[in-house]
Amino acid sequence: MQNRIREWLEKAAKPQERDLTMTFPEYTARFPELGFYGLAGHTRTPRDVLQQARDAEALGIGNLMISERADYKEISAICGAVAAVTENIFIGTSATNLNTRHPNITASVGSTLNRLSEGRFALGLAKGVGLRWQAMSLDYPTYAREKEFIDIMRKLWRGESIANHQGELGHFPYLSTAPYLNEDIPILYVGFGLKSLRHAGTCYDGTHLHTFMSDQALADAVAAVRSGEAHAGRTAGSVKNWSVLATACNVSDEVYLQYIIARLATYLQIPGYGENLVAVNHWDMDILHRFREDPAVKAVGGMIDSVASTAQLAKIEPLIPHSWRPAAVGSPKECAQRWVDQFEAGADGVIIHASTPEEFAPVLSEYEKIRPIERFAGRTNRPG
Repeated sequence: MQNRIREWLEKAAKPQERDLTMTFPEYTARFPELGFYGLAGHTRTPRDVLQQARDAEALGIGNLMISERADYKEISAICGAVAAVTENIFIGTSATNLNTRHPNITASVGSTLNRLSEGRFALGLAKGVGLRWQAMSLDYPTYAREKEFIDIMRKLWRGESIANHQGELGHFPYLSTAPYLNEDIPILYVGFGLKSLRHAGTCYDGTHLHTFMSDQALADAVAAVRSGEAHAGRTAGSVKNWSVLATACNVSDEVYLQYIIARLATYLQIPGYGENLVAVNHWDMDILHRFREDPAVKAVGGMIDSVASTAQLAKIEPLIPHSWRPAAVGSPKECAQRWVDQFEAGADGVIIHASTPEEFAPVLSEYEKIRPIERFAGRTNRPG
């Protein structure tokens, strides 16, 4: 029966003309080393990302990364909308998960978005949180499952079929999209644990790190990726590492609470997630425990960046030490220097988080004055 099914699928997938290869340009912007986070945090108006994307492209930003939430941020829909209103900026998921879609579906999402954007799509994958997978009755994405999934994606994007797959991901009698596919799509690891980053260095094209990592934590993360590269015999520096830096340029106290405190507090709320962020920064775990037990946090009754009022955030703010807030805050000149600090710590690129392009535009003119141009010779917008 399985052989008959495979033969039927192969026959149905065979086109009249197999060679549909397309050559896309090498997209290059004014600042290929800079990206930004579209629809940062929670949103109820996903259409906002269209203007954000157009503004970022006009400013010369090289790539746009979009996170996924199970409300108004279904990732493939948003990436498709952005592809339709832009021409040069790279578009990436930051991130989706390997275990929430069938491999054929994820491969089709990637190939469709890559053609829709004319070669400007990157697939970012994250492990997610164990409690979520338990609630959804899904397997945790182990290192073995990650690597296997990446191998499958690359084969399917080359138009290959996989018969009787038996592995860490499970048993698939037949995996196939179409034999005429020929897509070169970078795959990025989105995360920050050192063991995970060493693994990422062995098989991913790039890494997208985490907001609120100190410069030392960033340097440690890059070193872990390079160690993974060396272990796998890959060319040193072949994996691009992106720092994610919350940026709040000349903002009001209320906006600071939203952009810095709400975002960091939400990360710290999540069991397992908060512990990992504290660990990579070598922060005090007791402070995290006191934060979670504080009445001001418990009174919110949900994800802080989604439902907390300004008054609630003002009560939460003193619970988070200033040393736990590595970000670009202050004048355009101060923020620009913090962007450059990320490159000094080892990052290959910076993803500007929290602010919209309209808000961080003043920082670009100051950044251009101190931009380490020699680092970016020959760079394109491709993030991995």
